[in-house]
Amino acid sequence: MKGILTLTIAALALTACAQQPATHSAVPADDKNLPPKNVPAAVTPHWQLPANHVNHDKYYARRATHFGTLPIDTNDILMLGNSLTDGAEFAELFNNANVKNRGIVGDIIQGYIDRLEPITAGHPAKIFILGGVNDVSHGVSGDSIARAMERLVKLIKRQSPRTKIYVQSMLPFNNDVQLWKYLKDREHVVVEGNKALERMCRRQGVTWINLYPLFDNGNGKLKPEFTNDGLHLMGEAYIVWRDALLPYINE
Repeated sequence: MKGILTLTIAALALTACAQQPATHSAVPADDKNLPPKNVPAAVTPHWQLPANHVNHDKYYARRATHFGTLPIDTNDILMLGNSLTDGAEFAELFNNANVKNRGIVGDIIQGYIDRLEPITAGHPAKIFILGGVNDVSHGVSGDSIARAMERLVKLIKRQSPRTKIYVQSMLPFNNDVQLWKYLKDREHVVVEGNKALERMCRRQGVTWINLYPLFDNGNGKLKPEFTNDGLHLMGEAYIVWRDALLPYINE
């Protein structure tokens, strides 16, 4: 009798549970198609330098492949350049975490082209380009530097059409502070190259930023107080550079 009573109670309990409405929380219908939150910005998967890339320096490879793993999104501002760019802490200079460094020591403009894909894949808001002095040290002419830069600009336009492009002038160097033998008597190439770069910017409809006068000592050489080796920049020079770019960063 006791066993029959126990089974009857259990059956009644199961019937009552079956009649109760579901109490678990469901995802609202309107939220089902929303993208997941906290998803990292675009990263180019398994990106590697092209097999025929121009720079085989080990530091270059480490830096370029590291950049290839870092996310970029449409709010970001990229600083693309050589050792002058590599040496700056741009996010701190501008107090803006979206300003990201993509500079590599020793890089030439073809090198920028070789490692462009992970940059444009994220479709950044702006790209600021500074380059050419290493090309000068390789014996390249001012006009050739401008042609290489034009190829780069066209690639950015094609791969990331909404990205605003800013081309900065080459800076002077100063062989009186320290002799860079491959830059010896090449000051005029920087001047000629800057003129050609400015013409290229007009042709392509991109923004030209002439930094050269801010760093020139009046004799076509980098101000000695801005450098300790005749080429690379001291802290005060980065402040001057930041102040020149700030209106373009904020526009």
